[in-house]
This record gives sequence, C-alpha cells and structure tokens, in this order.
Amino acid sequence: MPNRPTVRFAPSPTGYLHIGNLRTALFNWLYAKVEGREGTFILRYDDTDRERSKPEYAEVIATDLEWIGIRPDVVVRQSDRLELYRAAAARLREAGLLYPCYETPDELETKRKRLLARGLPPVYGREALRLSAEDRARLEAEGRRPYWRFLLPNFDGEPFAQQRTEIHWQDLVLGEQTVDLASLSDPVLIRADGNELYTFTSVVDDGDMGVTHVIRGGDHITNTGVQIALLQALGYEVPTFGHHNLLTTIDGESLSKRSGALSLRSLRGAGVQPMAVASLAVLTGMSGSIEAASNLPELGARLDLSTVSASASKFDPAELDRLSAEITHRLEPGDIRTELEAIGVPPESVEAFWHAVRANCVKMADAAEWRAVVFGGSPVRPDLGEDDRQFTREAFDLLPDEPWDERTWKGWADAVKAATGRKGKALFMPLRIALTGLDHGPELASLLPLIGRERTLKRRP
Repeated sequence: MPNRPTVRFAPSPTGYLHIGNLRTALFNWLYAKVEGREGTFILRYDDTDRERSKPEYAEVIATDLEWIGIRPDVVVRQSDRLELYRAAAARLREAGLLYPCYETPDELETKRKRLLARGLPPVYGREALRLSAEDRARLEAEGRRPYWRFLLPNFDGEPFAQQRTEIHWQDLVLGEQTVDLASLSDPVLIRADGNELYTFTSVVDDGDMGVTHVIRGGDHITNTGVQIALLQALGYEVPTFGHHNLLTTIDGESLSKRSGALSLRSLRGAGVQPMAVASLAVLTGMSGSIEAASNLPELGARLDLSTVSASASKFDPAELDRLSAEITHRLEPGDIRTELEAIGVPPESVEAFWHAVRANCVKMADAAEWRAVVFGGSPVRPDLGEDDRQFTREAFDLLPDEPWDERTWKGWADAVKAATGRKGKALFMPLRIALTGLDHGPELASLLPLIGRERTLKRRP
C-alpha cells in the first residue's frame, strides 16, 4: 500500500448529500489520511449533466464535507475538463476502439427481448460494426445521430466471435473478483447528443489525476471490469478498487439525494453532532459495536475495509440521537465556550451552566432551550391547579437570601417541607414546573443558583 494514496470522491451536484454518500466520502478520506498516511483527497464534481447539476448543490456539498471535517486537497469539476474527454475519445477512435452506433432505444429494447426469449444473454451483438460508410451516411441523412460504444477486448481477431476474457482484481472489501468481458455489452461512452457518460469521464479523470485507490459503493462493481479494460486501452495505470456495501433505512429502502432522506444538510440544521453522523456512516455494517468517535483520526483507527459486510446494511436513524448524546455529554465547557456565549449564556456562567445541563442535551441545539429556561423570562407553565398554585406561592415566600450555591435548593426545600408538610414529588414537581415550565430536566440544585433570586421571584405563580 502506498504511503501517499490518491483517492477521490465524485458526487453529482444534483441534490443534497445523504449519509450513504458520506459513507463513501469518509471511507476514502480515512483511507488516505489516517495512520500516518499523507494521501491526497480529490473532490471531483460529476457535473456533466447540465440540466440537473446546480452550483448551489455543489456549494452545499462542500459545506457538508467541511462540517464533518473533510477538507479536500484538490477540487475539480468535470465540466471544466471536457476537452480532456474529447481528446481521449479521439485516441480511442484512432485505435479503432470507439465505434458509432445508430439504433434507437426502441430498437435496442426489441433486440434485448428477442435474445431473452431465445434464452440468450442480452448482450449487444456489435451490429453497428457491420455498417458500411454508405450505411452510416444514409442513416445520418435520415436524421439519426450516432452514439459511441467502446469495443471490449473480448475477442481474438474477429470481433463477432467473442471469447471468455477474464478481468481480475483484488478488491479491498470483497477480495478476489473476476469479470468475464464476453458476458458484457460494449459500453456506451458517448451519447447521441455528444455528452460523455460517467463510465468514460470517470476513467479518464482517474487516470489523468493519478488516482491510486477507487473506493466506492457496491452498485458500481459491474462497471469495474469495463473500466479496467478502458484504463488499459488509454494507457493508464489501473488503481486498486474497493466496493463497499450500501446503507439502507431500517425498512430496507435505499437512500436518494433527490428525496432528501437523511441529508447532511438537514442533520446539520437539526444540530446533530457531526461525529455522530460520521460514526454511524462508517461503522454501520462493520464488525464491532457502533460507538461515537470523538474525531476523524479516532474513527479512522476503527476502519478496516476487509470487515465491511458484503450485503446492504440497515441502520436506524434513531441511533443518531444516541451517538450525538454520547459526544455531547463528553464535551467540556472549554470545548464549546464560543458556542454557548453565542446563544446568550453569560461568560461568567458558562462552566456552571454546561455542567448543569449537558446530561439533558442530546445535541448542542438543546443547550439553547435550557439557556432560555435558565436565563430567560418567566416560562410558560402548564396549569398547576389551585392547590399547587397556592403551595408554590407559599414556597416562594420562603426563598432564602443570596448568595446562592448548590446547597440552596436543599435548604429551601427543607424549609418548604417544614412549613407546608409536603414532601417528595408533591413538593418537588410543582416547584420544578413553576421554576422551569417543565416537569423534567437538570437537577434543581444546579439550576437554582444560575436562575438567581431575582429571576426566581419573577416566576412566582
């Protein structure tokens, strides 16, 4: 394994990244960067689909990766590299390896159905190679525009006599893999509208940019035999391939950028801890338990591609709350002082506030709610009922003078108990609701000094 691998993540800017896309990005990033490796991570936008690709999606992709901690070493856009693809196509044409075809989609579908009806594999029969120059001129005069196929090297002399031609590679995830090129149709590399397809542009980019390791989803594995043949035809070094399994929801549904399911943008907006998302994306389907890593190097130490399950892995989005809470509870005040002050926690109260509320925070956004409870105005309270309202009024009359500390709550509660005869939940719950507007939350011994006597009195029912 080279100490300086070059990897790439090549999203299409046609929607928002979801946690399944992040799995691929992180497998590449961690493989290139952890354990002393000083590899190169390329962010390559597959934006040749001019109708669906949007600059705003590309911007959000970059923001999402930065949120996770992924900072690309190189950023390129395929739309800036069209001349490179056209030059590569010209080389293939000159070598007789890229040939024009004229069948319509309906004609191709009819051929496919006939082959299947005869019990034959639906492999393209290279009929376009039999066309003469006159045939091609006639078809173009009829208004047909050619699309272009790559002639697979699965024959010896006679292209219509395909023979078994095995392509082998040692997959980082799946181990030894073999594809027989005779079982495949010659792939279309250029559409009739002149636009190059992903199979072609990806190979040219990988070869031109010196990508040493291609780590991607298992849905691309059928492309690998073709892409290796294409890399060799263009004279490029063949990278090491790894095909990881895909993530699905707990119901087995696939993820889609267009559906927005579990998009990083939505998770980021909801205040989920980024390392909770990263941990779930990487560790789902691997051996061992899913635990929240504190940072990417720690997560990378657990990455072992050879242990990734070969089948799709289901994950429970509810795990994000558990992982996010694990990370949040480990944070120290100094780690998040800036964030806490930004939501209005007084600088002198940051440490005491965070120690008081962090066990009740699943994510940092929850801290803002507790800030409002502690430092805001009188909370909206549910109806206490006349008995509890009268009880709390009497209790507030017994508030001790300041200074207040964590012993104040017990002293006050003891005084209220002695004066009213109430104890246990009948004493604590009405006071909690009066003070915070909630029937749950951090220990009142920690909250009361933060609320202070002045704000507490304003909360008297």
